[in-house]
Order: sequence, then structure tokens, then C-alpha cells
Amino acid sequence: MEVQFGDSKLRKCFEKHKEAVRKWGSEVARKYVQRVQVLQNMRSPDDLDSFRQFRHHELKGERSGEHVISLTARYRLHFTVQGNVVTILEVTKHYGD
Repeated sequence: MEVQFGDSKLRKCFEKHKEAVRKWGSEVARKYVQRVQVLQNMRSPDDLDSFRQFRHHELKGERSGEHVISLTARYRLHFTVQGNVVTILEVTKHYGD
């Protein structure tokens, strides 16, 4: 699938590991790059279901249409899928700490 980024900061964090480490720390940075690469290589969002540790699910309510996968116990990667394009929206702390 083609991966696009919601803003230039997310793209920069994917392309330059040091930027991601500065923003989220080394563990989240490493998993962010890894998860984006998985999204690039999948054929459909259903492919994520084979990676149980990602805890992939679609959000409901006002964020309906967004998908989420886990980076760590606290951090999640939000994205949308339209056709063959995945758009990375944000990385958030799940419990808002």
C-alpha cells in the first residue's frame, strides 16, 4: 500500500530515526518505523489481523473511519485507509499521561 503522512513531522520521524527518538523515545521510535513499514507492505487493513500484538481495530464515534495499532502499552498509531492509500495521522498516548 502507499503510505502518506498527515504532516511533515510524521514523515520526518519516519525518515530520520533521530527525530523520532527525540520526539517519543527510542522504543516508540523504533516501533513507529517498523509499523509504518508493515503498513507499506500490506495488501489491505485485514492483513494487520495476522499481527495480534498490534491490537488493530477501527475507532468509533467521532473518530469513526480511523484505524489504530499499538506501538507500546501506552502509545498508539492512528491512520486511515482509503483504497490503496494509508494516511498516518498521529501517534498518541492511549491513556493521556
